[in-house]
Amino acid sequence: MHLELRGAEKLSHRERQVVVLKEMGKSSDNIGKILGLGVATINTLYSRAKTKGYQVVIIIPGEEWGMNLYDTDAEEE
Repeated sequence: MHLELRGAEKLSHRERQVVVLKEMGKSSDNIGKILGLGVATINTLYSRAKTKGYQVVIIIPGEEWGMNLYDTDAEEE
């Protein structure tokens, strides 16, 4: 699985860090410990990032679905 952050250029460096960690399922408290920031600051950065309109796209390869979508040798029905 691969995560793609679209609109990242709109975000500051810290906002990108917070968004990535949030999208990975980390709590504000945990992110604060990782980045050395307070929970209020984390929440402010995340809120500000959301207003800038980024998108997170999850890319899941076909193999993880039990499919090989790029197998050109496979017979078509």
